[in-house]
Amino acid sequence: QVRLVESGGGLVQPGGSLRLSCTASGRTFSSYYMGWFRQAPGQERKFQATIDWSGGRIAYADSVKGRFTISRDNAKNTVYLQMNNLKPEDTAVYYCAARSAYNRLPARQEEYDYWGQGTQVTVSS
Repeated sequence: QVRLVESGGGLVQPGGSLRLSCTASGRTFSSYYMGWFRQAPGQERKFQATIDWSGGRIAYADSVKGRFTISRDNAKNTVYLQMNNLKPEDTAVYYCAARSAYNRLPARQEEYDYWGQGTQVTVSS
């Protein structure tokens, strides 16, 4: 069992930055693939970024390429999402997710086994 806890959300002005963190319990974090999703009101949860166990392979949704950066620190059992040049349309609840070793970078919700509770990000002036 893996428990995921997100933090770092909040209110930010357009053009601003936030860094989300997701800390995992358990001793096998370094073997997990990690992902970030977001869900805006009235919309389905959407993929944002994913990273393999080593940090060597990464993928992003087209809408955040060049603005968001996913990274991980296996020594701290933590995955990060650095979000720059935030836009009002980035407003959503952001969730991190985890799954065990896989044969590709997982970009669909059903490919993940564990989820955090979410952290609210609001981009507004």
